[in-house]
Parts: sequence; C-alpha cells; structure tokens
Amino acid sequence: MNGLGVLERMNELARSGQAFALATVVWRQGPSSSKQGSRAIITADGELDGWIGGACAEPTVIREAQQVIADGQARLLLLGSPDQFGTAVPEGMTVVPISCQSEGALEIYIEPVLPVPHLVIVGTSPMTHTLAKLAKALDWLTDLISPADFATDSAGKQWANERSMVIVATQGHGDEAMIERAVAARPAYLGLVASRKRGEVVLGYLAERGVPKDQLDRVHAPAGLDLGRTTHEEMAVAILAELVKLRAAGALTERPKPPRKPKAQLRLAEAVDPVCGMTVMPNASAIKADHDGITYYFCCAGCRQAFSENPDAYVKAVLR
Repeated sequence: MNGLGVLERMNELARSGQAFALATVVWRQGPSSSKQGSRAIITADGELDGWIGGACAEPTVIREAQQVIADGQARLLLLGSPDQFGTAVPEGMTVVPISCQSEGALEIYIEPVLPVPHLVIVGTSPMTHTLAKLAKALDWLTDLISPADFATDSAGKQWANERSMVIVATQGHGDEAMIERAVAARPAYLGLVASRKRGEVVLGYLAERGVPKDQLDRVHAPAGLDLGRTTHEEMAVAILAELVKLRAAGALTERPKPPRKPKAQLRLAEAVDPVCGMTVMPNASAIKADHDGITYYFCCAGCRQAFSENPDAYVKAVLR
C-alpha cells in the first residue's frame, strides 16, 4: 500500500473509530530501502500498512507508534548508529540506535490519529436537526435516529457504543425507554434534553426498574451548558458546546493502549538484540547465536558478528 492507498486507509480507520499512527519518512541517508515521503499506518495492535523501511526499521517504528497512540503525543525519530550523528541531533528528537549492515539512517515523524467523534441524536424535533447540522460542520460522524429505529436497532445496526456520545431528545415521548436502552451501550456521554425536574423523574423511574446506579449517574440531565432560556437553535449550540468542552478536557476520550502480553509469554513472543537493542521475533528464521547455554537473537548478521567477536561485553550490558 502506498500513495492514495494509505490516505484511503486512514479515512477508513478514522471513520470506523480506530485510533492509529501515521509514520512518514522525512529524511533518509542511503543506502536505505525507504524513500523520503514513504508512509505507513500502524494500528494499536501493531499491524502495519504501507512501507517505512526494512527489517531494521520496521519493528522499532511499530513499537514507537504504539506508544504514540497510547499517549497521544507525536514524536520525531532518528534511526541509525549514534556514531553517524555525533552532537548534531536536534533537541526533542528521539535517537533509536539500530545496527544495519547497510549503514543507512532514517528520520521518521510519527503522529497519532484519533477516531472521528461519533454523535448519536435520538429524536425528530427541530433542535435535533440543528444539532446534527452543527456536528457535521465539525466533521463529526453523526447519526440522527428516530426513537423507533433506536429502540429496535434498525437493519441490525447497533447505533451506539463506548466511544459514542448520545443525546436523547424525545420531548417526553418514551424518554425512559430511550435512556434505558442508551445506558446499556455505556456511551462516553449520555445526555437527556429535558428540564432538571423532568430528568430527575426519568432517572428515578429507571432506578426503580433496577437500572444500576453507576449507569444512571453518568446521565447528564439536562444535557448541555446552562444558558438559561434559549431557542431550539441556541439549545443545540449549548449541547454541542458542552461536548466540545468535555472532549477538549479529555473527559470523553480514553486513549487506546498497546495490547499487553502476559509476562509468561513475553520471552516466547519477542527478544531483544543484545547489540543494538532492537526487538526481534525469535522464530525459526531468526538470526541467532548460543553463548553459555543461552540463545541470543539478532536483527541482522552484522549484529550477530559483533556479538560473536566479544559476547561477554554485550552480555554484561544486557544484565546491567
């Protein structure tokens, strides 16, 4: 995958609600299999689409990209031997030493791409249509759903999930049923368009029906910022403003973390090259060497040769 294919895949992932990272080669020192402008998409589970470099660069980029997804902070990597750069490394750049026989080097920018916000609006009033238009103007993924469709999962579609923001605006027509159905999806935000008194009645009724308190405590009733008496257009603005405020504060976003393997499986799943520190897969085709009864794995033949010439030095470095 390259060129427009990467961009199309980015749009597909963002629209589906998946967080991922985009890695771009901004500089290269030959010989290197990568080129300036090469791009790759890396998902939270380590799947890579596109091209960012060969066996030396790819595992490092995947590992760093997973961390970028987890903390939401972009980073600039310089991949190569520290001897190639000396004191010329700019402040803020992360240097990752890799030992490749080609002696090439790469500068790669990795940035997080978080999912497009998903807003579900249940209702048919003029306010719901205004709110939907405003949300789409922000490029949010927006579903405006009738109460009947929301209640029945029309066409087999589940309208909301844990990353959705749900606004129930049914104006007293089945508020209780819509809120009860919505809380089961455990959305990131759930708001009821109603007066405070009406909201208390709805939540009290659902509590009597046995809806768990921790779920009902997450319901915002009334939804939106308190702007006093407003028109339906201003009410839509107040609701959207509250959602924007909460998202900006990080209250509605839980950043995905790289999948963690059980500790007992770590040694079997991956190994660290004792020469350059790269993560390598200890499979049947891996480059390896035995020393004092222990098998060590390497990213390339060059690292294996360096280890073979002075194994004790590298073993001591690993054990420190």
